[in-house]
Amino acid sequence: MPALDRALRKKLEKSVLQARRAAEAGARKSLEGLAVDNHEPWPEMTPDQRLLRNRLRAFGRQLGDRRDPQRGSQSIARLISECAYEHWHRMLFAR
Repeated sequence: MPALDRALRKKLEKSVLQARRAAEAGARKSLEGLAVDNHEPWPEMTPDQRLLRNRLRAFGRQLGDRRDPQRGSQSIARLISECAYEHWHRMLFAR
């Protein structure tokens, strides 16, 4: 199988990076919508959503996201990267 032309390789690279940025933006929006970074869950959240939020916070801490003990908030940078990677990888290698 011959290698891709240089212009096509550049176009593929740009598309892959664009997909990664889109996946990170979507992951951030979803995690913030579930109040994963907030000190308390949103009042209108269902018990299932609260359980998911707690599990995501715990997973984020396993990844190395730090929790501020005084305010109760938690960084979600590594959790965003992990979620985005999973979705980006699925998009990239979808059949």
